[in-house]
Amino acid sequence: MLKPRLGKTSWAIGLGLLWIVALLLRFWGLDRFDTLVFDEVYFANFGHNYLTHTPFFDAHPPLGKYLIAIGIWLQGFTPWGYRWMNALVGSFIPIIIAGIAYRLSHRPRFALLAGAFAVLDGLLLVESRYALINIYLLFFGLLIHYCFLSALESRHRWLWLTLSALCIGATAAVKWNGLGLVLGLYLLWAICWTLAKLNLLSPWKQAVRLSRLSPPVVAGYMGSIALICYGLIWIPHLRQNPDYNFWQLHYEMLTYHHRVGSGPDVHPYCAPWYTWPLMQRSLSYFYQRATSPTARVPIYGPPLPEESTPWIFDVHGMGNPPLWWASTLAILFLLGQLLYWGYRRIMTDLGAKAGTEAPSEPAETTLWVPLYLCINYTTNLLPWILVSRCTFIYHYMPAATFSSLAAAWITDGYLDHPNRVLRIIAMMMLSLAVFGFLFWLPIYLGLPLSQADWNLRLRLHPWLSWV
Repeated sequence: MLKPRLGKTSWAIGLGLLWIVALLLRFWGLDRFDTLVFDEVYFANFGHNYLTHTPFFDAHPPLGKYLIAIGIWLQGFTPWGYRWMNALVGSFIPIIIAGIAYRLSHRPRFALLAGAFAVLDGLLLVESRYALINIYLLFFGLLIHYCFLSALESRHRWLWLTLSALCIGATAAVKWNGLGLVLGLYLLWAICWTLAKLNLLSPWKQAVRLSRLSPPVVAGYMGSIALICYGLIWIPHLRQNPDYNFWQLHYEMLTYHHRVGSGPDVHPYCAPWYTWPLMQRSLSYFYQRATSPTARVPIYGPPLPEESTPWIFDVHGMGNPPLWWASTLAILFLLGQLLYWGYRRIMTDLGAKAGTEAPSEPAETTLWVPLYLCINYTTNLLPWILVSRCTFIYHYMPAATFSSLAAAWITDGYLDHPNRVLRIIAMMMLSLAVFGFLFWLPIYLGLPLSQADWNLRLRLHPWLSWV
C-alpha cells in the first residue's frame, strides 16, 4: 500500500519522468564521436565478430557482446548501431534501483530519490552511452535483487526466485565480478537464517520472510538454475570459437586476468579499490583538442599545436562528485548506526539479565534497510582487496549503487525530520547533487570546453588525480 502523501498516480508519474530523463540523457548526441571510444575497440568489434562469424578470444563471458551484436544487427556497425542498446538498457537502471528501494522500505519518496540519484550519476551515464559491458552487469545484477525482494512478498514466490536465479546466471555471463551482487544477498540470507534458528528475528518481518527460504531453495534450486543459465549462454560463443572447450576457455580467461598486472606501467588510469570511495582516480574515455566548439571530432591527421586548439572534447568516467562523496559519508554513517545498535542490543541483553529496564528497539525498517545496504556495499567492495590486477573506477559501480541508496535513505529521512538543521542538510544534499550533475555534464557527454573550464572541472584539488 502506497502512503497517502504519494499516491499511485504520483508514483507512476515520478517513475515515468525519471525514465524519460534518463533516456534522453543517454540518447542525445549518442553518435557525437564517430570513432571507437575506450574499450569499444574490443567490445563493439567482438559484437560485430559474432555477426561475421569471426573467431576471437575475449577475457570476459559473452552475454554483453551478444547484446551489443543485436544492436549492430539492427542498426549496422555505426556509432549509433553499437551504442543504442547500451543506452536503452542503461535508461532502465534508475527504475530498477527505485524498485529495489521501494521493495526494501515501501517508502515511495525514498524510492524516487534513489532513482533520481541514479539519473544524476555521471559514471552510470557515461557507461550507458558507449558499447561497454559494465552496464549489462549492473542491469542483470540489480534485477537479481529486485526479483529476490519481490519473492519475499509475492504469492508467486517461485516465479520471482526463478527469475532472480536466471539473472544470477546472466550477471555472471557478463562479467564474473558481478557475483559480488549475489554474495551480499546470500550473506544476508545466511545471517537471517542463522538468527532465526536462534530465535532472534521475532520483530523483523522482512528478515523473518528471508529466513524462511531454506538452504535447498537458495543454494540448490536457485544455484542450479543460475548454473544452467550461465552454461547455456556460452553455447553460441563456443560453437563459433571451437579452439577451446568450456573448461579450457575458463582457464585461459582466468590466467589472462592473472597476467594483466597493475600500476601505471600497465595503464595510466589504474585505480586501486581504496581510491574508489573518494573517487581519487577517474578514467579518461575520450580526449581531443579542436580549433572551435563546432569542430567535427575526432580530427584525423597529425596533432595540431596546443595554442591553436583552445577547445577540448573530453569524456571522463567519473561520478557526480558531491553525490559520490555524500554517498560515501552516508554508507559510513549507516555502518556506524548498525555498530551502535549492535552494541546497544548487547547492553540490553546484559541489562535484562541484571533486571534493569531495556531501551526501546528501533523500528524494523530503520534496521532492515541499513543492514541490507551495508552488507551489499561491503561484499561488492572488500573482495577487491584480493585482486592484484589493474582495476578501474567502474569496478566500483555495484558498490556505489548501495552507497547512493544510503544517501537517498538518509536524505528522505531528513526531509521530514523535526530538527531544522537536518532538514536543511537534506535540501542542500539535493541541491548539490543537481548542481554537481549539471556542472560536470559536459565531461559526461563530451561537450566542448575551454581550457579554463576544463581545468575548473578536472583539476579541482591536487589529491584528486582526475587527469
